[in-house]
Amino acid sequence: MTAGGAIFGKLKALGVDYVFANSGTDFPPIIEGLLEARRAGLDLPTPITVPHEHAAVSMAHGYWQVTGRPQAVLLHTNVGLANGATAAINAWCDQVPMILMSGRTPVSEHSRFGARTVPIGWGQEMFDQEALIRETTKWHYELRFADQIADLMDRAWAIANSTPKGPVYLSLPREVLCEPCPRLGLDAPSRMAPVTAAPDPDTLARAAMALARAENPLIIAQRGAGNAAGFAALQSLCETYALPLSHYWSNQLALPLSHPCQVGADPGPWLEKADVVLVLDALAPWFPDKVKLRDDVTVIHAGPDPLFTRTPVRNFKADITLVGPTERVIGALAAAPADQKADQKTDPKRLAARRKSIAVAAQTGRKKTLAAAQSGCGAPMTKDWVSLCLGRAIKAQAELHGRRATVFHELGCPLMPLELDQPDSYFQEPHSGGLGWGLPAAIGAQMACPDRLIFATMGDGSYMFANPTACHLVAEAQNVPVIVLVLNNEEWGAVRHSVEGLYPEGASRASNEVPLTSLRPSPDFTRTAQASRAWTETVTDGDDLPAALERAIEVATNERRQVLLNIAIARTAPH
Repeated sequence: MTAGGAIFGKLKALGVDYVFANSGTDFPPIIEGLLEARRAGLDLPTPITVPHEHAAVSMAHGYWQVTGRPQAVLLHTNVGLANGATAAINAWCDQVPMILMSGRTPVSEHSRFGARTVPIGWGQEMFDQEALIRETTKWHYELRFADQIADLMDRAWAIANSTPKGPVYLSLPREVLCEPCPRLGLDAPSRMAPVTAAPDPDTLARAAMALARAENPLIIAQRGAGNAAGFAALQSLCETYALPLSHYWSNQLALPLSHPCQVGADPGPWLEKADVVLVLDALAPWFPDKVKLRDDVTVIHAGPDPLFTRTPVRNFKADITLVGPTERVIGALAAAPADQKADQKTDPKRLAARRKSIAVAAQTGRKKTLAAAQSGCGAPMTKDWVSLCLGRAIKAQAELHGRRATVFHELGCPLMPLELDQPDSYFQEPHSGGLGWGLPAAIGAQMACPDRLIFATMGDGSYMFANPTACHLVAEAQNVPVIVLVLNNEEWGAVRHSVEGLYPEGASRASNEVPLTSLRPSPDFTRTAQASRAWTETVTDGDDLPAALERAIEVATNERRQVLLNIAIARTAPH
């Protein structure tokens, strides 16, 4: 069959459910081949038309986050790849495996089937198209011959799923896609197994001993515990060793937020006293300019790439490094030999006293979080109040109907007031900062988990970056009942906060209008969603929010419609 169709058959054999695509003039052999493959009765992934490449890549990102199954994305030549590059940066930063592909403009001008036929065939030609995303992929190549498809896809899949995981890229010239392709290997799983790294046993023993002997330990977790097994093992580890855990700039949940060892988002007071720090898959575990560690502290970095080797400058102290999937490293530490735990410094009374001290601090922090959130119920309200109301709504749905929920947060609902307790209940924007991720990622997650409550919470700026018309179109076309909360403060709040952080006594801190941050006059975002038949509502008073959330959930679950709440949020007050 045509090579363009053969690709789809091989992707399905690799476990790909969806190919998120935005087509272009390089797609004729792909579209023709897809129809050929359907007529031939091949088992194929579902192609999803996504009218913007950033959204397409982000949907694959979100799908993987709730399933652990890598998906594929098919983009249009160099311009489509450029549109998807920001989302590829996000996937790379979050270590999300996916198979990225884009067409390549025909290299032949005539006399060959598939040669250039329109002027953009010249306009889209590049010397090095792969350079657009080379730094944000683990492997990249250009398909040279049709009969390479099975072998190259096997290699791409295995590398994407190896430790540390991440996106791979294959460029697809149109002439090659037009060629016939043999079927051998197209219906078979990969012949190459991914590589899974594991920590050195002696190094693991050193880390376990350091934690057992610590007098003032601390865990800093940013990217969760890996999976449900790691989530459970981390609770056991914290309880056994009496270890406090800080969710500093976390984009996933590592412990239930109500857990007595969960001490909030600020590790500063704990770091000052810490003699042993376990850094779990954290790109930036503390603020170097504001934190001074003890001279005798032992810092353990653990995760798929504990030194983050593709980050040019990252010089956090690292006395011990443990490489491997986060859940496996946690499990190995939790299962450390008994003689390592029986050290004289692990006296039960001493551990009990530390557990009590940590629990008191954790409870005090939660009370402060609750008080701050409750004080934000006004007109306009605060983000913390929205977060608190959403967390309560999620809890009520779990108690009354047994429904699971996941929150995708992009400068929307802060983590701490949500009071979530499940390992895959929260995903924050990647630390790469490629805005527009939250809404399409939530749509991808909702496609993967149709019966789960999926919330996309974001600022008004992030919503505009998400190509919302394209996203709402896909949500309607695929019957995706995602619930979108736009926390609208009519400004780039993150930019204002960054300016104030760098210039705490500067003019911007006292200004009502900070240059280059205003997003006024604010569009009526409900109309954007209504264009795709979404149920919408604008909420301006905090007292009205709980009922609005109930209505939104009822529509999403009973009518299976997408929902958007445009929520008026207080702007940053001048000081």
